[in-house]
Amino acid sequence: MKRREFITLLGGAMAAPLWPLAARAQRAGMPTIGLLLGGSPGPDAFRVTAFMRGLNGAGYVEGQNVAVEYRWANNQYDRLPALTAELVNRRVTVIVAVGNAAAVAAKASTATIPIVFEVGIDPIQLGLVTSLARPGGNLTGVTFLGGELTAKQLEVLHETVPKAAVIGMLENPTNPNVDTVRRAVQAAADKLGRKLVVAKAVVESDIEPAFTSLVQQRAEALLVRSDILFHGRPELLVALAARHALPAVYSLREYALAGGLMSYGASLADALRQTGVYTARILKGDKPGDLPVMQSARVELVINLKTAKALGLDMPQMMLARADEVIE
Repeated sequence: MKRREFITLLGGAMAAPLWPLAARAQRAGMPTIGLLLGGSPGPDAFRVTAFMRGLNGAGYVEGQNVAVEYRWANNQYDRLPALTAELVNRRVTVIVAVGNAAAVAAKASTATIPIVFEVGIDPIQLGLVTSLARPGGNLTGVTFLGGELTAKQLEVLHETVPKAAVIGMLENPTNPNVDTVRRAVQAAADKLGRKLVVAKAVVESDIEPAFTSLVQQRAEALLVRSDILFHGRPELLVALAARHALPAVYSLREYALAGGLMSYGASLADALRQTGVYTARILKGDKPGDLPVMQSARVELVINLKTAKALGLDMPQMMLARADEVIE
């Protein structure tokens, strides 16, 4: 299939924190990574796996020559400042902040400990750095096309389901860029002459009622926002979309692999792998302020043709031709 890449502008999990291992490693003089994540260990295991792939590839293996302290917010973003403070108090060697909210909390917590972030929005807009080429200070990291693609996802969904007059959007209102993205999606919906209805979920128990709300508002198609709460639960979201017969577009290919109709978005696994690579460079002595923010704009369109047939949809041939992957 036709593979597309945008400009080169970018874009886990152990089952439980390994405090004893980290403590032994610190006593042995090993460097310690403080890994700060907004999600929870089970659903977000893939994030740590991808991060470790980059770290291991650069020569660092947990428990052998580096320790890792895990801090999980369990999708409660208001816990992130306290969790970051714990890592600062433990004097970890470097803090790795996965996600927009985690990165903001990490920056507010310390101006001395190196921070490597992974975010799906312009880090300048988030206030993390003042320059991508020369971030300065104690932060650098990887950014991928996340929120910027949401309006395009709406357009892709419209191409697929052109008769859908009402399009639903599922979002997490605690996401730092929620208002900016909603405005962009609303503008795209207005341009297409489509009504946009929004449902919100902050924790997992909010997701099913959110779908019910969208159906009550007569949504005929669905856009699921890019958010750490949703990324860790592709099976749940796909099952609910199938139950309500809602054609849906998602931001990660994992959703399409789980049975979702289509995904259009950045390669999150690649962004996290690069985050591991950058973390290794700092462990080897590089200063974060000297490392330009890595920007990856690899964007993938994945279509699940089996799901399309189950929904009674005839996928446009132009769409199939543009896809990076078609699941049959």
